[in-house]
Amino acid sequence: MTTKEIYKLAIDLGIKSDLRGENQVLKYLKRQKEKFDKLKKEEQESFDQEKLSNPYSDTRILVDNNKKDLKKIVAGIDAEGAELLLAKDLQADLVISHHPEGVGLADLHSVIDLQAEVLAMYGLPINIAESITKLRISEVGRSISGANHNRFVDIAKILKLDYMCTHTIADNLGARFLFDLIKKQEKNLEYVEDILDLFNKIPEYIEARKIKAGPMLFSGSPDNRCGKIVITEFTGGTSGSKDIYEKMSQYGIGTIIGMHMHEEHRKEAEKYHINVIIAGHMASDSLGMNLFLDEIEKRGIEIIPLGGLIRVKRFK
Repeated sequence: MTTKEIYKLAIDLGIKSDLRGENQVLKYLKRQKEKFDKLKKEEQESFDQEKLSNPYSDTRILVDNNKKDLKKIVAGIDAEGAELLLAKDLQADLVISHHPEGVGLADLHSVIDLQAEVLAMYGLPINIAESITKLRISEVGRSISGANHNRFVDIAKILKLDYMCTHTIADNLGARFLFDLIKKQEKNLEYVEDILDLFNKIPEYIEARKIKAGPMLFSGSPDNRCGKIVITEFTGGTSGSKDIYEKMSQYGIGTIIGMHMHEEHRKEAEKYHINVIIAGHMASDSLGMNLFLDEIEKRGIEIIPLGGLIRVKRFK
């Protein structure tokens, strides 16, 4: 495989696993094309045309040296300067970072609109979900605007390493895995502790517990009834708006499953009587990355995990 082929695989897997459904994502891409076609020629020249085929702006090829037949990939939740230097020493062909860098980081806020559609899927009116989410998109865009986005991209270029980031596509895979698992076990998930017990059977979370980074109950009690269980803080760039919890409560959501949560968000969820299970950031990112990396490793490419990745294979 080439880096471009791995990138295409990532996008395809991200779309197929998207909680919104494949048709909704393709509809989104069609709308992007319609917007592009209406632009003036000079506007089209500055338009990020990658968005016409890739709905996840935080999944990108950052450096591509047009290598053929990749044999060794270094992959991590974070792959920055130290990981890139180690990858060079290990004679890797490609470095994959889950967390975005370069243009993927600079445009991270563009994927947050995914969250509004997922919330609508769970019963919130789309106009409410979109209105609250748009404020968060602007906030995140401003917060990352001053970051040194290309710092590690420059290192990869000098080292002549292919470099890419696979953020939302991996989060989609992890979210879909948990969504399907919870749907399958729904009849057995009456209390919050039942969900926590379910996480104790997933390898990434078992390993995370050993290093004190496993699932935690942030709001509520293990003895609380679950009510409607939603996976709304697992994909879509970063944390959503703290103002969403009042609306979630009003529209019947009882338990949130997420990766991580700020204290101000936790207090709002608690205020509106919502149970919050935080599965763990590195373990949850590892789950999604593992599902993606399995598809690469099946094709005979060696994967070297580092940068916080808890590598678990689901194939023989």
